[in-house]
Formats: sequence, C-alpha cells, structure tokens
Amino acid sequence: MSFLSWDVRKARIIVLVVAALAFFAKMALAASTRGPADVRFFQGFAQAIAQAGPVRIYGEPLPHLPVYNHPPLASWMLLGMEKLMGFGVPFPPMIRFPACLADFLTVLLVFEIVRRRGTVRTATLCALGAALCPVLAATSGYHGNTDSVAVMFAFAAAYLLTDRGRPLAAGVAAALCISVKFVPVVAVPLLFVAAWRAGRPALLRFTAGFTALFAAVWGPVIATVPAGLKANVLEYAGGNFSFWGLVQFARWAEVPERYIGMVRGDGHYLIIAAIVSVGAWLAWRRPADTPVAVAVTLGSLLLLSTASGVQYLAWPAAGLFVIGLWQGLAYALVVGSVTTSVYGMQRPVHWTDTEMAFGALGWAVLGVCVATGVRRILTAARTAAPADVDIARPRVEPSAASPASSGASSSSGASSSGSSAD
Repeated sequence: MSFLSWDVRKARIIVLVVAALAFFAKMALAASTRGPADVRFFQGFAQAIAQAGPVRIYGEPLPHLPVYNHPPLASWMLLGMEKLMGFGVPFPPMIRFPACLADFLTVLLVFEIVRRRGTVRTATLCALGAALCPVLAATSGYHGNTDSVAVMFAFAAAYLLTDRGRPLAAGVAAALCISVKFVPVVAVPLLFVAAWRAGRPALLRFTAGFTALFAAVWGPVIATVPAGLKANVLEYAGGNFSFWGLVQFARWAEVPERYIGMVRGDGHYLIIAAIVSVGAWLAWRRPADTPVAVAVTLGSLLLLSTASGVQYLAWPAAGLFVIGLWQGLAYALVVGSVTTSVYGMQRPVHWTDTEMAFGALGWAVLGVCVATGVRRILTAARTAAPADVDIARPRVEPSAASPASSGASSSSGASSSGSSAD
C-alpha cells in the first residue's frame, strides 16, 4: 500500500506504536542509569518538601542543595514522589517518568498539529521524528528534569485553543505549563493574543481556565512566601555554566566579563521581552498558526538564552517538527550528537572542544529553523483567507473514509496555513 494512501486512523496507529516504544525505551534507560546530579538534587528537594511542605519550601534554607527554582505544581509532584518512595518505588526512574510520558503525549500532539496544516504523510514523519529524537531520549530518559513536561502543556494549550476550539481547557493547559516549569512563560502572552483574536467569548473562557488553575496552584505560595517565590523562581536566571549560545560566543570573542554580566543580569529581561513581543506579534498576524508561534518562541528562547543547561536543549526539539520535517531532523541530528556524547560520558557540564563545536553548529541550525518558522507564519498570513483567523469554533474530525482524511484538514484556520516541509 502506498504511504500516501494511508488514512488518518492507520497513521495514528503507527505513531502511537512508535511513540509507545520510544516511551518504554526511555523508561528502560531511566531504570538502568543513575542519571546526572539533578536526579539526586530532586530527591533532596522531595525530602525537604516532605519536611517543610510544598508551600513553605520557598522560604526554607537548603544549605546542601541548589536553589529550588521549580514552580508550585512541581513541589506537589515531588511530595507525591516522596510518599511513593515510602512504598519502595525507586526515585531515579520515578523522577524521569513525567518527562518520558510528556514526550509520548507531545508526539501525538505533533501529529495532530501538523496533520491539520499539511498531509498525513508529513504529519506521520514529523511525529515519528519527534518520537525518535535523540535530544529528547537523552534529556527525558537520562537527565530527569521537567522541561519536556512544560513544553507538552504549552503545545497542548495551543492545540486545544487553535485546532479544537476549546479555550477553557487551553487556559488550564497554559497555566499548567508554567506551573511545572516557568520557562514556557514566554509562550503564554501569545496564547492570550490568539484567544483575543478568536473573539471575546473565547478570550473570557481561556482567561477563566488560566486564572482558576493559576490561583489554585500559585495562590497559596503567593499568599504565604511571596519573597521566596519571587527570588527563587521568577528571578532565576539559569546556571552559571557556559557551553552554549550567546554567552559562550561572547567569551570566545573575549568580550569583557562586565558586559557579559550585564547581559546575564538585567539584560536578559530585555531579551525575554523581545521574544515575547515577537511571539505575540506572530499570533496576532496568524492566530491559526499559534502552535507554530509557540514552536518559534521556545526555539528563540534557547537561541538567545544567556544560561546553559543540557536539559534546555529539549525546549525546541519537538516544536521544530511542528515548523517542518527537515528543521526537526536537522536539530535532532546535530544537537542529538552533543547530548548523546555528554550524557554518555556522564559529564553534562563539562564539554570537550569537539562538543562545543557541534554545539555551535547546533545553535546555527536552530537559528535557521526559527527563521523559517517566522517566515512560514508571515507568508501564510499574507495569503490567508479571512476565515483563517477564526479559531474559536470546534474542529470537526474527518472520517477515515473521507477524502479529507489523507490531506489537510478542512476545518477553519488549518487548510491554508502552509504545510510543513518534507
């Protein structure tokens, strides 16, 4: 049977099976390795939270641990894991389970998002690329941080808002993404802009969902220990390591440290403001391509980040497959070689010159991918029909037997948004 003749149902089965196999492979890696220092730090955080509580933890001194920079929902997750340790569940694979599960769900989201903007063939290839991406295999199956979980909720919010016409659920997902890790906060404003463009009822429902979840999760901490939350989470600027991006390039160029310190200090707020502004502008120009705008924004955040962390490399990994197939594959191959090397040698914060060179190449690849994402949105915006901005109505799934099932979705806002490159 020709690959092009596969209908949506069969493609979903293929994607589901490969995503499940990738999930079990990552969990096998998690069960057979100790992981980096973050695994032990998370276990220490879980034990501290069990003593102080998930709210008071932000006001507690942790002399033998790094800064506890994780949002409140992560605190409740760690508390639950600490309770499970009491029943004999080992912590190292347990802390890596959420990221592995999030990758599984993200693969399904990639398929659905791309399918509505291109062909079933392209959507399947992009989803399989995300499932097999070595960057995600290393950061989720080995590292054990929560970056992939936050990214999954960000794309879920965009998908629910844009492709499913469910702004209330989208608002909840948007609040969840920043309640797990604060990084996707750069994507939240563009989601509000897209909801605004969908009309007042959609904006009100999106805001209600976001506000309700945010108040439930963040409210107790804000009311109890606002200073600790502000210092540890909201003002956290990343680690002091330098092996990726702007800071490393500046040091290679022998830029005086006082200028680098300015960029890493208050200067990084200007960078974040610029990223947020571009994302919001793209969502305004082309609300039907909000998932692509989320991918561009997360990619831009890593591209312009003034801090380095190997787990940060997961931020754009799945989203680049939303932008296009070759974008996702290029990043996966180049940056995946770096993550595989540094994790394989168990020294994620000490890169060799060769790894630094591949990292610089990966940074350049990421820059090109982000630029193509911006170009895709703007090109689609110039040629869009008026109906393409209507994202408030629920989508109607085509049946497996219908002609639409093997091509672009016929629902409003998807058909003319431009297909991902093969």
